[in-house]
Formats: sequence, structure tokens, C-alpha cells
Amino acid sequence: MKSDELIRQLDYLISLAANAKLEADGSLKVVDYADRIGFSSAGLSFIGKLYGEQHSYYTTFTRTMRSEYESGIRAATNILQQIKVEVEQGWLYTIRQLVTADIFSDFLEMSEHLLEEGYKDAAAVMIGSTLEEHLRELCDTYKIQTKMLKGSDEVPKKADTLNSDLKKAEAYNALDQKQVTAWLGIRNSAAHGKYDEYTKEQVQTMYIGVLNFISRVK
Repeated sequence: MKSDELIRQLDYLISLAANAKLEADGSLKVVDYADRIGFSSAGLSFIGKLYGEQHSYYTTFTRTMRSEYESGIRAATNILQQIKVEVEQGWLYTIRQLVTADIFSDFLEMSEHLLEEGYKDAAAVMIGSTLEEHLRELCDTYKIQTKMLKGSDEVPKKADTLNSDLKKAEAYNALDQKQVTAWLGIRNSAAHGKYDEYTKEQVQTMYIGVLNFISRVK
């Protein structure tokens, strides 16, 4: 998701709090129930998607919105203001990219070791899984849904579908899309025990290609 879109959402949430109706309760002011629930639900949804439900912003926001008084909604607004600062300064993306880069680097290093030891099949699965996780990270960046309804259940989209969606969103070009499809094909063959459908040399080329792709397409 782009920074400007995040800021627009934050401004909208902050305006919900600012426009919430207040009612007198002695010397205190109580927030209108419907306004409080609407603001709380929208705020938790936003923070949960952006940081996850274990983050301190999410848990603190949850606690503050248990209060029906004006002080609670004002404290929650302060949390949103701090998030806005992080987005505007680029801190949010810097942290997420660093963490992601470290994780991907570890997996790719393991894949390289497996290749050196002659385990092309395990390496192909690990490289392909790292690639798929990067596609899901890109979907978060480009605001693309990574799940879909199958009957009454919500299930993760397949990597090929994510690849197509990212091409449509212009995260990368048609040549990249075709290359990702080929890499996913090797991963799928390895995962299904079709080890004769690719060679060690192809997995080595896949390793170099995926490493370059992850470094280049963010």
C-alpha cells in the first residue's frame, strides 16, 4: 500500500474521532456509542492490517477504546497521529523491508548451501517458497488481496494468481511475470516429486534469478 493512501485512511480515521458526538456525564463527556463503535472498528481494522494484532499500537488502541469517555478516543487519536508520522517519515517501510530482507537472505543462504551439497530438490522448494512469500509481500505493498473465497471458506490465493495480479498492478513487467511462472513451475515439480523435470543447473539459475528479483522488485 502506498504512503499517500495510508495517510488518506489515517486522516479519515482521525476525522471520525474529531467528529464523534459527545454527551455530558457530570463533569465528564461520554462518546456517543455508535460513533465510538464505528471509530473503534475502523481503527482496529486499519492497525491490524498494517502492523498485526500483536503490535503495541493494536493492543494499546484496544485498551483505550474500552473507555466510553472522551479521554479514551483522544488517546486513540494520538496513536493514529503517531502512526501517521511513521508513514510520512518512511519509518514503517524501512523497518518492514529490513526485517523481510533478513528473513529472505537467511532462506536463500540455506538454499545455496543445499545446492552446494547436491540437494537440488530441497533447494528448489526452498527458493520457490521464498519467492512466493516475496510475492505476498508485494501484494501487501500494492494493496492486492492474497486470499479468496472458496465456497464459504477464505483460502490463500495460489502463487500463479498472485503473479498475475501483480503484473496487472504493474508491480513488474510481462517478462518478469513469465520468469516468475517458470520459477514457480520448478518449485511445483520439486514439491510433487517430479525431480526429472528440471536439472541442478536450472535450480542454480533459479537461485541467482530469484535473488536478483527480490533485490530489484520491492
